[in-house]
Amino acid sequence: MSEPTPAARLAEPPAREPAAPVSGRRADLLAVAAAAVLVAAATAVGLYYNRPDSGVVIFVSAPPLFAGWLPHVGPGSVFAVLVAVAVVLHGPALAARLPWRGALTAGYLASLAWIFSLAMVDGWTRGFAGHLTIPQEYLHEVPGITDIPRMLREFSSRILDFQPHSWTTHVSGHPPGATLVFVWLDRLGLHGGAWAATAVVLVGSLVAVAVPATIALLGRPEAARDVLPFAVLTPGAVWIGVSADGLFAGVTATGLALLALSAKGFAVGRRFAVPAGLAAGVLLGFGIFLSYGLVLLGVLALVVAVLGRQWRAAALAIGAALAVVGVFAWTGFWWLDGYHLVVERYYQGVALVRPYSYWVWADLAAVTVALGPAVVAAVRRGLRFPSRALLTDPVVLLGLAALVAILFADVSGLSKAETERIWLPFGAWLLPMTALLPRPGRRWWLAAQAATALAVNHLLLTGW
Repeated sequence: MSEPTPAARLAEPPAREPAAPVSGRRADLLAVAAAAVLVAAATAVGLYYNRPDSGVVIFVSAPPLFAGWLPHVGPGSVFAVLVAVAVVLHGPALAARLPWRGALTAGYLASLAWIFSLAMVDGWTRGFAGHLTIPQEYLHEVPGITDIPRMLREFSSRILDFQPHSWTTHVSGHPPGATLVFVWLDRLGLHGGAWAATAVVLVGSLVAVAVPATIALLGRPEAARDVLPFAVLTPGAVWIGVSADGLFAGVTATGLALLALSAKGFAVGRRFAVPAGLAAGVLLGFGIFLSYGLVLLGVLALVVAVLGRQWRAAALAIGAALAVVGVFAWTGFWWLDGYHLVVERYYQGVALVRPYSYWVWADLAAVTVALGPAVVAAVRRGLRFPSRALLTDPVVLLGLAALVAILFADVSGLSKAETERIWLPFGAWLLPMTALLPRPGRRWWLAAQAATALAVNHLLLTGW
């Protein structure tokens, strides 16, 4: 057998850390109950607003989720259940026992199986190959983009609606990096919705590797093993397959993991520290050209830099990220111009009538469904974490940074509805807090995560 790579050896966990204390179970259940009440309230109020005589338009059929009520089964139903059962029964033991590189590989493959099987509950065309081909999506514009430099120069001029050649909804609502990903796939000969969906799932599944790897690299290897099964069975997998936001989550999570790897490399004098830092900057810099809101991941990057205690890694990443910004500016797209125009475009559509007074709290209900009950209980524990250890524990500090990003995004009012997918890149970083759940009950929490995803996918037809 070949020797592990230096990066794999750095992340290899040492002896097992002490188990989390078995306490607070009643408080955990109360937190989950409170979250259920929030979701139920958002559902009830949303359904009331959907009445023809309400005078309010929320533009969502199954509030608080952007979906329609449609109980159904599909080709992926049995496979999804089998994957869930396998991870619940064997995931924690395998994550604890396998060599770290093998555990990450198994986690990635399990995540890939989970995401794809959930997508296939809706069938090949409706659930997978056709998702990114509807008129509002990126692929609708790809055939018309024959000159990439010209597209970048003219991108901002086509953001606003009600003019000739305005970009379609998703293209106009994001910086050009998101569209470029699908244009590049097309240029490589990977045409159509099936290839685009495959790319999204392959990249989105990296979340299940990047999040626990980051925790391990920042000094909590056993917590990383505890988190790995939860990173696989996240209910957010419903929306990772196959919304572009799943791809955004995979790209940026990998960027943060590479930043942690670079910091670790500098700490022990490894040569891969420099390329890892540069790669981290490129991915995180490109991330803000995938979605404007991902600039909030700067809070997470700052946390990784602080915990990594190697400012050379941060400096390299910042330099590489600024280089990405410079390249886009040189080609004709200035991020701030695009941002101001997209805010104007946002209020040319349904956001103008969707009430902020409802969505400012219903958005939190929607993302709660995507996070699942285990994360709700884990966040409760994280908020009660001893303050003396807060600044040294990546499990808690990354989760709190993710909460800050979500709250900023929420109060901005620029995400009215669909936050179950839009906030996937933030919600992924609440997963580390699941390491705070007591070990004796973790299989039940994993089962609850799986049940949430299966219920959503079989009772509703999700869309974006």
